[in-house]
Amino acid sequence: MSGTAVVVAGCVLAITVVVGLVAHECAHAAVLRLAGVEYTITYFPGRTGGVVGLLASCPWAAVHPRPTGRESTTILRVAALAPLLLAVPAFGLGASGLVPVESPVVTAVGIGWLACALPSPQDFSVAFYAHRALEETTSDKPNTATPVSRAD
Repeated sequence: MSGTAVVVAGCVLAITVVVGLVAHECAHAAVLRLAGVEYTITYFPGRTGGVVGLLASCPWAAVHPRPTGRESTTILRVAALAPLLLAVPAFGLGASGLVPVESPVVTAVGIGWLACALPSPQDFSVAFYAHRALEETTSDKPNTATPVSRAD
């Protein structure tokens, strides 16, 4: 493997992760939209420290559902775990034999995409404690819903 292939694979990996993070958040939003739950997407929430601070800090994006309290906890759980579906095309292409998996660029794309398909720890928290998020909406503070996701 030449040095050029390594540099190209690294650049492709970085681009794939950026695209994958957007797809990750869109997966959460798509489920919420299909279920009729209002939400907002915030990119780079609370960041003011320049480009380096912006890219090095977490989270990069967050989906904030605004449930009314009448929704099922299943909707929030499915929305929290929806990014797992991003792994289906990667595994499908790999298993089909249509792409040369021994290529470092293809490997970089696969690694970056599959990394973005993993739900974050906060996603798992929402999946396990969705009932708490709904209880918070029915309490005195109706606009303080727990974020479904924070892309890190």
